[in-house]
Amino acid sequence: MGQRILIVDDAAFMRMMIKDILDKNDFEVVGEAQDGQQAVDQYKELRPDLVTLDITMPEKDGLTALKEIREIDPDANVIMCSAMGQQAMVIDAIQAGAKDFIVKPFQADRVIEATRKALG
Repeated sequence: MGQRILIVDDAAFMRMMIKDILDKNDFEVVGEAQDGQQAVDQYKELRPDLVTLDITMPEKDGLTALKEIREIDPDANVIMCSAMGQQAMVIDAIQAGAKDFIVKPFQADRVIEATRKALG
């Protein structure tokens, strides 16, 4: 099996799209979360190799979840997902330790490129 990935997005459709792209490229999706709190809880439980993390979510946003995940594991690999027009938040995320970001709507080759880069 490939490297283990946690997908976090409040939209089930977006999670399904990312999961489909990753599955087809031999990555193993070990969990899905729909808000930042679930992301942090699942990170503690699953210890995935990588997290794809949406920026804008209810309960706890992606930036807050990113910071909490990095407190749990300073070496955590996180890729932020953002819609167009969220450049300021993307910069904040990179400064907070995100490895990369992908823009919605997702392009499969960009998702794979960012995933491989983040995993080294």
